[in-house]
Amino acid sequence: MLLILPTSTYRAADFLDAAEALGLELSVASEEPVPLLDPDRFVPIDCARPEESAERVTAFAVRRPIDAIVPVDDRGVLIAALAARHLGLPHNPPDAAAATRNKGMLRRVLARGEVPQPRFGLATSDGVVDVAEQVGYPVVIKPLSLSAGQGVLRADDADEARAAEERIRRILVTAGLDPNQPLLVERFQPGPEIAVEGILYGGELDVLAVFDKPDPLDGPAFEETILITPSRLHPEVLDEALAVARRAVRTLGLMEGPVHIELRVTDGRPWILEVAARSIGGLCGRALRFGLLGTSLEVLLLRHAVGRPKPELRRERPAAGAMMVPIPRAGILRAVHGREAALATDGITDVQITAPPGSRIAPPPEGDRYLGFLFARGDDPGAVERSLRRAAAQLVIEVE
Repeated sequence: MLLILPTSTYRAADFLDAAEALGLELSVASEEPVPLLDPDRFVPIDCARPEESAERVTAFAVRRPIDAIVPVDDRGVLIAALAARHLGLPHNPPDAAAATRNKGMLRRVLARGEVPQPRFGLATSDGVVDVAEQVGYPVVIKPLSLSAGQGVLRADDADEARAAEERIRRILVTAGLDPNQPLLVERFQPGPEIAVEGILYGGELDVLAVFDKPDPLDGPAFEETILITPSRLHPEVLDEALAVARRAVRTLGLMEGPVHIELRVTDGRPWILEVAARSIGGLCGRALRFGLLGTSLEVLLLRHAVGRPKPELRRERPAAGAMMVPIPRAGILRAVHGREAALATDGITDVQITAPPGSRIAPPPEGDRYLGFLFARGDDPGAVERSLRRAAAQLVIEVE
């Protein structure tokens, strides 16, 4: 097994634990060496150069054969597809993987397949207002490749569109990207948002969980907070959302491995927002356990990657959820108090503060890192949501 672990990922430990649990012989491709890993099992890569990185993985496989390649986060998706194609391993077509990494390309491919999605247009450095007027206000303006809500802003009129464009281009400079790149302008879809988590087996989507996002995501920035499963959508609406998700996957041509799909439901109709060829971000996958033994999401993903039979495991019966702890304001994190009180809250199963003291933090649209995560289980989704909100209220965050 070769794991592609971008240095910035939160998920290295969970995937390493899953590989150990399955008894897999593990190698890692990353930008920096992995502590405690045999240097002979390390492949240095640059996630910003997917073709070059795929060649390095292919060369590595000559001296140490690889049976499966798993990208842990977005930045490794195209590398994995290219390298697996070279090595003859099950993979997503590189064109399909590339489309999930570029919001403009994703929109164009879905449009060709007439998949329900927001009306959109691509704007050059001097055409955002013109495109926004064609799309129709309110709009959401996005860079093509950033994630976790970074650089995503709503605009309700031309003045707000100009201000949003200026702010987004400053964020691109800070991220080390071309500030003059085209921006995606899409019609804002009101209504609740859900996330579908699944695994593709030969192009067929096996749905593992559907998460509700109970906090309204109406802008001007889009900071995700709570995810809860099972979904409380009406069963007919949920069935239609899953049908649209499957249609999106088929249209893109994705074939193997994890998929994370986000949709908005407007007046009972689901619309595709995002399709990612990886599993749920951050540490949120820890909210999911499967079967009587509580098998982790990462174990399921690695089982699939090495060709083991599809297990007949369903998500554990209790409702479950995760909260990405909101960042109160930009600055230097000095301390987070109240972790013990949060952990003692009824229904809470774990509290993880991932931002170390002294680190610079910022909420979206500037920030792309999480402060921490809360996890809860309960008899029903409402109980899980109450537990998460009560636990979050116990945290006191000092930001200078």
